[in-house]
Amino acid sequence: MAEGGVSCVMQPLWHATAAGLGQNAPMHAHDALAWTPAGWQRTAVAGATAADWIVPGIPNLHSHAFQRAMAGLAERQTNPEDSFWTWRETMYRFAARFDPDTLHAVASQLYAEMLEAGYSTVCEFHYLHHAPDGTPYADPAAMSRALMQAARDTGIRLTLLPVLYMTGGFDGRALGERQRRFGHDVDAYLRLFDLLHAGQGDTLRVGCAFHSLRAVPAEAMQAVLAALPADAPLHIHIAEQVGEVQDCLALRGARPVEWLLANAPVDARWTLVHATHLTDAETVGIARSGATVAICPTTEANLGDGLFPLHAYLDAGGAFGIGSDSQISVSPVEELRWLEYGQRLATRHRNIAVRADSTSVGETLLRGTLASGAHASGFAIGTLAPDACADRIVLDADAPQFAGMQPGDAVDRWIFSGNRNLVREVHVDGERVVAEGRHRDRERIAARYRRAMQLLFA
Repeated sequence: MAEGGVSCVMQPLWHATAAGLGQNAPMHAHDALAWTPAGWQRTAVAGATAADWIVPGIPNLHSHAFQRAMAGLAERQTNPEDSFWTWRETMYRFAARFDPDTLHAVASQLYAEMLEAGYSTVCEFHYLHHAPDGTPYADPAAMSRALMQAARDTGIRLTLLPVLYMTGGFDGRALGERQRRFGHDVDAYLRLFDLLHAGQGDTLRVGCAFHSLRAVPAEAMQAVLAALPADAPLHIHIAEQVGEVQDCLALRGARPVEWLLANAPVDARWTLVHATHLTDAETVGIARSGATVAICPTTEANLGDGLFPLHAYLDAGGAFGIGSDSQISVSPVEELRWLEYGQRLATRHRNIAVRADSTSVGETLLRGTLASGAHASGFAIGTLAPDACADRIVLDADAPQFAGMQPGDAVDRWIFSGNRNLVREVHVDGERVVAEGRHRDRERIAARYRRAMQLLFA
């Protein structure tokens, strides 16, 4: 069981002879190569062969599922000063078209794509709560249930993060017309949380997301924190935009991360999404708190957000993970690749992410991404240890990109070698959901997605 998490129904990953992974366990000719925090090790894995290269499933720490349907549709200039703030207007218009049925279809397509790419867990930052005019559905959890059903249908492990969204800015202004379907007061939000939390299971965890400091007054945040279970994962968008930092300074007298660290019990169950614009003190402060930063490089690049100070954060011992966020890319490889490439472009140097324990950029990025998953999701994920959730991916060792592969170069080849998907199989909770690179229900899910897109654009 992860600290602050829930146990999984255990489908045994390891044969009994390998229970002491790397600790004098007998090795056999049929043992697979499995990725561990110490690197690749020959280990007996149930159902695997000696030719298999096995990695724990990748956690996706930040997702807005509905935005999968608008990927590629915000790439025309609407303002000479186009930025996140003008993109947001397009997103609002698009969000108004969704109902539970279309959300279920779009999320199912997205989650199948995530699984095929190697994501086995998704943290869904969900704020499309009500009807477009702000009227609650007869079932106030209808939109959340659409996401839960999509996760069950596809087989992905889901951490559902219903979002508290109360105000339109740091000044406390009311939500705008297009934001009304996002909104709750504290009491209504806690009722929704309790309703969803009661449904937790082996592959469903429910946490809390504060949309942002600008959308959640300080008193409301404190009230919700006091009412939540002590083990609920906590996520928040923070310091994504320069304008957000400036407004927070003007109206709260501190920068967003500075304010949060001083006014909330930030610890390992917190995930700070983006945290792009940081001072040196804030960078060290997050690292020391034990919180995870969810970095979303393809979305942050698409929106022109800026670059996270990765090198300084890793020097401070900070925990990080990745997210697909706006779904303009659904690939952990691309997120990790551009996490490193952005740093190279900013510094004009190479191999920025390496640490003292490894000269491999890929291994450093993979190790950090897997290590953050348990705290951020509330599941015992990110490892192939016997007491962890039975989630794994099998790489396509026969792919040309892996020709002559050795343990010392396998991860770097996976992340930095072309654009072919190199994931052959994905297993979640002991069940194979992807085989030969294809989701088990790909065609039916895609057909339903096409019908939903026709409705959304009718």
